[in-house]
Amino acid sequence: MTEAFTVRLAENDDDIKAAQRLRYEVFVAELGGDGALVDHEARLERDRFDPFFDHLLICDNLRGDAVVGVYRVLREDQAKAAGQFYSEDEYDLTALKSSGRRLLELGRSCLHRDYRGGPAMFHLWQGLGSYVRDHGIEVLFGVASFHGIDVAKLAEPLSLLHHRHLSPAELRPRARLFQSMDLMSEDQIDRRRAMLQVPALIKAYLRLGGCVGDGAFIDRDFNTVDVCLVMDTERMNDRQRARYTQERAL
Repeated sequence: MTEAFTVRLAENDDDIKAAQRLRYEVFVAELGGDGALVDHEARLERDRFDPFFDHLLICDNLRGDAVVGVYRVLREDQAKAAGQFYSEDEYDLTALKSSGRRLLELGRSCLHRDYRGGPAMFHLWQGLGSYVRDHGIEVLFGVASFHGIDVAKLAEPLSLLHHRHLSPAELRPRARLFQSMDLMSEDQIDRRRAMLQVPALIKAYLRLGGCVGDGAFIDRDFNTVDVCLVMDTERMNDRQRARYTQERAL
């Protein structure tokens, strides 16, 4: 029986264009994003960092190996070649960069709409876990987003992240154009209601022991409120590690 999915790194320009095409469908066509290098005519979401990242692809073997999910990842050596980490436009990463830990930046994670809520994300995380092990990565981080830029509507989930999931000071990024996430006192937060507003990707990081930096960043080009997520692999307990490497679904 043919396996449904293959997870692999992009190998050539065609692979990268397939990733950019999927990113366009999700981040631009669905969510209203834009950017200086977005190619609307060719329907490609791209930026100057793409040549420096590794692009992790999940392909549907039953649909002619169509690219149905992507994750792009950037090691420190690649960031030096690019001149910076992507997230540094939004966050001061001094604490992370001076920690002496082996870092990996994650970004542009998305799935084709037909594959959300199924096993595809599990396979993508499995591929990411293999990449982390292969490169001896200790700390993963990256920007994740709430759709829309009305901070008042996001006061409860942002406050929940601030009060209950703030990263340790020695690994804590800080938003450059600082938008406080401390918008409500903790005793005013209805956790269940707040979590319903938290995007699935952010919830997945939290289940794996992830935490957030100090402050949010409003990205008007992408029509999002961004938070910087940090995951220290050494702090993951056995149950969290099992989610990352063995569980059948996130």
